[in-house]
Amino acid sequence: MSLHFIAGGAGFIGVNLAAALLDRGHQVLVADDLSRGTREAMAPLESRNGFSFVEVDCSDPDLIDAALGDRQIDEVWHMAANSDIPAGVADYRVDLRQTFLTTAAILDVMSRRGIPVIHFASSSAIYGDHGDRAIFEDIGPLQPISNYGAMKLASEAQLRAAKEAYLERVSVFRFPNVIGVPATHGVILDFVQKLIRTPDDLQVLGDGTQQKSYLHVSDLIGAMLHIADRNEPYAVYNIGPTDEGVTVRFIAETVRDAFRPAAQIHFGEGNRGWVGDVPKFRYSVDKLMETGWTPELGSTDAVLRAVREIVAQEAP
Repeated sequence: MSLHFIAGGAGFIGVNLAAALLDRGHQVLVADDLSRGTREAMAPLESRNGFSFVEVDCSDPDLIDAALGDRQIDEVWHMAANSDIPAGVADYRVDLRQTFLTTAAILDVMSRRGIPVIHFASSSAIYGDHGDRAIFEDIGPLQPISNYGAMKLASEAQLRAAKEAYLERVSVFRFPNVIGVPATHGVILDFVQKLIRTPDDLQVLGDGTQQKSYLHVSDLIGAMLHIADRNEPYAVYNIGPTDEGVTVRFIAETVRDAFRPAAQIHFGEGNRGWVGDVPKFRYSVDKLMETGWTPELGSTDAVLRAVREIVAQEAP
């Protein structure tokens, strides 16, 4: 059995990935500082054979190295990052440490130990705002408009350099908006929690016309494993649904109808919810689909499923 190390594995995507790797018969070691991920999210994994967890700051290579002890890691999955984009706008140090320095630290440890393979959770945020242009993997220039996107792009550059120096394989997954449970952040969770606090009123940042693609976490995990299985020396793929997405208005109305049907929705002004928000993008997954992968859910069905799941999570 291979031992897979998931940095940031106590987060939303990490726990789903860990479960899938365990299902495949691998051993899984999760490392997380629990600043955003939780022990509760990992609870279903704790009793499974082959699962272990260490609490560690993944931006410090010496701490990671000490936490690994004498374990022999076969592959690394780098999921560690700041998931709160507005927080990174308010304080650049958040993304510098949690999104970029985690990459530097993990690569440092991989170099020390001779670990050959890394799979990296990048983001559509690296592209910046291209308006109505379809976003392919080789589009340019890459001009992120958030600190989060900038640090993800810097991490990709560092990974490419490491591939030339000492890594055997690198997979880069450029995520869209990923939804599902256990939800720790995101627009659906935000709307549900707002309606718990103010059951009659839902305040929405922006005018609701923001339009983006949404991928259910089950499809994301399937895509990542599919790419990893291809064993390409350096793989870069957009992952997402095949449609052009749904609007924030649609999501707000779906949450309201499922959770608090009598609530009134009040929209803000402008088509950006926050500084660094890209109001609309067309995400091409043609390259990935040419390898034989297709998502099971489009954006609409992914949102409908995730709303049901997150309402059940927050108000069982």
